[in-house]
Amino acid sequence: MTPDEVTDHLVAHGTWAFSRSSGPGGQRRDKAETRVELALGPEALAGLPMRVRDRLARGLGITRTPARFAAEDHRERERNRAAVISRLARRVRQALAPAPPRRKRTRPSRSARERRLAGKARRGQVKKLRRRPGADD
Repeated sequence: MTPDEVTDHLVAHGTWAFSRSSGPGGQRRDKAETRVELALGPEALAGLPMRVRDRLARGLGITRTPARFAAEDHRERERNRAAVISRLARRVRQALAPAPPRRKRTRPSRSARERRLAGKARRGQVKKLRRRPGADD
């Protein structure tokens, strides 16, 4: 399944809630329910392939408590709903993205080791020349 199909499935099976937005806004804010919240519980993952369901549960943090996506950025309910869907889509893409390749361990080359040891010897010689004369141990 593509991330867009998964997002559409979650949008259709999630629980939508609408409420009044907080902050200033005058009379309209006091009566219009423009804040949008989408709650995704384990039941919203039903119907998805097992592999996708497991990655989403881990990536979105859906355990016994539902994952919640909310928006109250805009004055219109539909724009807030679109904002919630875009945030969900971004999180779904991140959750379903393949893991980056593991780092391949490397060793320093022989010449790199020799350069490092030569630098240490050179530094030691500089420090030795700074000592007080006759202070040899």
